[in-house]
This record gives sequence, C-alpha cells and structure tokens, in this order.
Amino acid sequence: MWRHVFLDFGGTLARERRARHEIYAEVAREVGLGVEVERVRSAMARVHAALPRCLGKAWRYDDEWFSAFMERVFCGELGLPERALPALAGRLFAVFRDPRTFQLYPGALELLDALLGAGVTVAIVSNWSTALPELVEGLGLHSRVSAVLASAIERVEKPSPELFRRALERTGAEAATCAHAGDRYEIDCLGAAAAGITPILVEHGVRSGPVGG
Repeated sequence: MWRHVFLDFGGTLARERRARHEIYAEVAREVGLGVEVERVRSAMARVHAALPRCLGKAWRYDDEWFSAFMERVFCGELGLPERALPALAGRLFAVFRDPRTFQLYPGALELLDALLGAGVTVAIVSNWSTALPELVEGLGLHSRVSAVLASAIERVEKPSPELFRRALERTGAEAATCAHAGDRYEIDCLGAAAAGITPILVEHGVRSGPVGG
C-alpha cells in the first residue's frame, strides 16, 4: 500500500479548456496578427524543440524563458512586429496564470479526496511555470496536497530524479512507499523509476501541447 502519491499537473490532473495553440492564436488576433491556428501550432512546436532548457539566466518555463519563447514564435516564426510583442506577451502571461483557463479532469477531486481519506500524502510534481502554486490554489487543490513542486521554481525538471527526491524530502516520504502518476512515459515514468518511486502512466487520450507537463 502506498503511503505517498505524487501527481503530475498538466495532462494528468488538469488541462487547458482549449488547446494551447488555439489560445496563442486568439491572443495574436487580438493584437492584429491574423494567422492560421495550424501555423501557430507548428511554430510553437519548432521553437519549443529548439530552445534550450537554460537560456542565459532563464530556466525553462519561467517568465524570462517564456518571453523568449513568445518572441521567437510570434516575431521570428510568424512575423509579428516587435512593437506588438509586449501587449501580446502580457495578455498570454495573464491567461495562463488564470485558473479559469484550466479545467480539472473528471474525477480529479474525488481521487484526491479518496487518497486523503485513506491517509495517503499527496504532492504535485510537474514541469510547469512559476504560476503552478497559484493555479493549484485557484482550482481548489491546495487544501488537498502537502507540497507543490514546479520545475521553473525548482530549476530542475523531470525526468531528472532530483525533482522527485526534493518531493520526497518535503513530504517526509520514502521512495519505497511512494508512487508517481503522470501522462508522459519518458518524463514521468522513467524519472520516477530512477528515483526508486513506482511509476503510473495516466492516459486521458488528450494532449495539451508541447509546453509544460
């Protein structure tokens, strides 16, 4: 019986109400850049694959990294004038810090309540932006979890076992009595296994996009 369970956030507990590239395309239209949704999706995928984890002092998914990501997507790939970028970036940062942009998967709260009722300690361990603690609170999860670890805050990300080790330390858990559930095999399952934690692959059948997890 597991006494501790770690859960991924994006693609496991919650997802955007609309696809991420659709949100990017809509905000682009708000600042006058008419661009096809599919072009935005392709540009986001290319830039995400090309940008390094460390970009100067920036770490993947912190605000500075995302600023560079947006600049390369919209100005470098899609031809947005640089003068329009600050308004667009400000709007996107606000959207993705707003809990209303996201929805919990059916059964997420019931799962957390069942784990807590069984005396299981729960933590969220995710490759995500610095907005994760705000989102966890806004979605009503904060009272149900004992720790929230976001890669952009910790400056280490899955599949590195270091992020899992920090979660073990902060929850007082032992790897032998801990499981981690996430939707990405290479990131969640292999990372958890490397830390001695039992991995569980979650399959909802929907992927939110190349950013976060």
